[in-house]
Amino acid sequence: MCTVCGCGEGETHIEGHEHPHDHQHNHEHEHHHHDQNHTHNHSHHDHTHDYGQGPAHAHAPGLSQTRMVQIEQDILGKNNEYAAANRSWFNTHGILALNLVSSPGSGKTSLLTRCIDDLKDELNLAVIEGDQQTANDAERIRETGVKALQINTGKGCHLDGHMVGHALETLQPDDGSVLFIENVGNLVCPAAFDLGEAHKVAILSVTEGEDKPIKYPDMFHAADLLLLNKVDLLPYLDFDVDLCIEYARRVNPGIKIIQLSATTGEGMDSWYQWIRATQQISMIDYKSTAATGV
Repeated sequence: MCTVCGCGEGETHIEGHEHPHDHQHNHEHEHHHHDQNHTHNHSHHDHTHDYGQGPAHAHAPGLSQTRMVQIEQDILGKNNEYAAANRSWFNTHGILALNLVSSPGSGKTSLLTRCIDDLKDELNLAVIEGDQQTANDAERIRETGVKALQINTGKGCHLDGHMVGHALETLQPDDGSVLFIENVGNLVCPAAFDLGEAHKVAILSVTEGEDKPIKYPDMFHAADLLLLNKVDLLPYLDFDVDLCIEYARRVNPGIKIIQLSATTGEGMDSWYQWIRATQQISMIDYKSTAATGV
């Protein structure tokens, strides 16, 4: 059982990948990305992931709390190995990876689609889409002309570093690109699972309630940027923006907050400026590494 999130058993399907991932497999394999001089090694070391049902830290029959904590540590430890391999590969290729996290219905995909339409002629973009079922969002992204790959997690409620590593084999984002990873809609377990991203970007809609940051503090603590979306609806809602910002900074004093609307375009330029500035930093590091060979 996965004590980290307790998500249900289910088969993960990654577009373009030749075998399913049911999180109950024992095998060792390598991930070969498009750079022939780099091999992305993900070794399972004979471990088993069994994403059983039940809440995180539940008292499972037959398992002591100490054993469950050990299982959780093992799962997160293995995930961190995969994430570190992803991060190293991103850095080697100058790819800025952004992990977009939110509740369902925050407007994440609409915001991402508008962002791609506005920036695709300026920046090299690619997308990994995470959903439990359907490829609707990936197809919607591909209609913009940007390459996107779908990961369906079945009953799983988050992406992990292993899934993303496999997705990169097929997606093959170009060097120097910006990779958006749209995580499964969930403000709990994606906070715990590093994907190798440079930044977590939390998207919160004003329709959700201003207390979300203190209800889900781990996610907002882990995020570097909060996009407060759908601000065009504020005249019709009882939503206290100042209080929401206060709550967000209570759990994460350093979080940057941008108020915007993917529908009207209000505030989107500030989001784009953040992407440009962050991508420039990524490219400086990439060029410096390439020049020194370190």
